[in-house]
Amino acid sequence: MELRVDLAGCTVLITGGEAASRRAVRRYQAARATVQRLERPGDFDPSMLDDVQLVAVVDDGQPGWAQVEQLSRLHRIPLTHEEAALANGSVTLVGGGPGATGLLTLHAAAALREADVVLFDRLAPTADLPDLAPAAELVDVGKQPGHHPIPQREIEALLIAHALAGRHVVRLKGGDPFVFGRGSEELAACVEAGVPCRVIAGISSAIAVPAAAGIPVTHREVSHLFTVVSGHAPLTDDEHLHLTGLGGTIVVLMGVGTLPQLAAGLARAGMRQDMPVAVVERGYSPSQRTTTGTLSTIVTAAGSARCQSPAVLVIGEVVRVGLNLAGAAQLADLPQPVAVP
Repeated sequence: MELRVDLAGCTVLITGGEAASRRAVRRYQAARATVQRLERPGDFDPSMLDDVQLVAVVDDGQPGWAQVEQLSRLHRIPLTHEEAALANGSVTLVGGGPGATGLLTLHAAAALREADVVLFDRLAPTADLPDLAPAAELVDVGKQPGHHPIPQREIEALLIAHALAGRHVVRLKGGDPFVFGRGSEELAACVEAGVPCRVIAGISSAIAVPAAAGIPVTHREVSHLFTVVSGHAPLTDDEHLHLTGLGGTIVVLMGVGTLPQLAAGLARAGMRQDMPVAVVERGYSPSQRTTTGTLSTIVTAAGSARCQSPAVLVIGEVVRVGLNLAGAAQLADLPQPVAVP
């Protein structure tokens, strides 16, 4: 059971050494509580409880905190136990999914709760970050198409510097860290620097965003495979040829800018001109929109609709399946697709 309590103006007594209790202190300060510190059990005086509305015991390994707990219960003061902050810093690469807070995994939410610093991207679920990571310093390192204010190497340097300073750093990305997310580069940088690093997988936008528009990436007797492609740069003629030859579904991430080259290249490689294509913009947001067409018409349709990033392109007969199901498909609490001819 999760309880949400308004602590604004309340006085909270937090036990534990400075290093072990630092995360708890920041969390309660972020909740606008007045924080009192008790670093050593031997310094405890029962009068400390006179004006306290909550006691938070951080188990830092020191014996003697039991007396604080016993007297808190005797005085009917609410008592909570907090985990001690890690002595050594670490990095957690977290996949935030396609942007909806509800699609964060339980492991991702837990990592954010325990974070000292969060370095986040623009496509990550950021609206609720102050609540998800109440004790953390929040640092925006997001990149815009064609504009990278903080280069990748500097992001890696920030991760390592914070971790070596003893902080638990969460690197929050949209989608999955290892699907065009440069997560493996950040993991390699941490390994080279001797910084402990773990990876928490996220729901990839390659699958989730088409699903939000009611489009399956596979469908029995229609498509038994799908290929995920980066549209960041135009593909080569050989890549167009291989994609066309594979068949199945093609999902393109970051492909709005290179859509004209992609459509022309697939046509040259022999793909049918009437192959269904969909552009799903801003998946899982209130302004989610789907623009549909065929290989021969999608560039004009997307231009008329002024499609913009972030968007996921879906090429294949599954788009037709999705359009046929659109009237019946009901995805709970998600915006319904808007078809643009």
